[in-house]
Amino acid sequence: MRHIAFICIENSCRSQIAEAFARLHNPGGFEIHSAGSHPSGKINEKAIAAMAELGYDLTKHASKSLDDLPATDFAAVITMGCGDACPHLRGAIHEDWGIPDPKHLPQAAFNQVRDQIEAKVKALFARLTQELT
Repeated sequence: MRHIAFICIENSCRSQIAEAFARLHNPGGFEIHSAGSHPSGKINEKAIAAMAELGYDLTKHASKSLDDLPATDFAAVITMGCGDACPHLRGAIHEDWGIPDPKHLPQAAFNQVRDQIEAKVKALFARLTQELT
């Protein structure tokens, strides 16, 4: 099983949305994780609402710490533009997506960030799937 980790500071918004989209669009063969360097312990209400619009229940997720991630080599370690480098996570791909924190944006602007995350998750899977063939 290949693992992918999405990382941000609080693990309440961007990384949770990325995890959700990765679960929705997973072509198979990937174990999906998200975590935060300083987890907030809760999922952002706007993130829950944004994903509910698409039929995904983010209330089943939990805010997790980097310590909760498995000790493994990751196919990809993705940070969300929050300055978390996560050098102790071993990954074939290390990328920072530079996604702005949407937590204080109005819901419509928040949803634009959500859609940006979905596009990046799809592109990541296309790249990883191509590498497997």
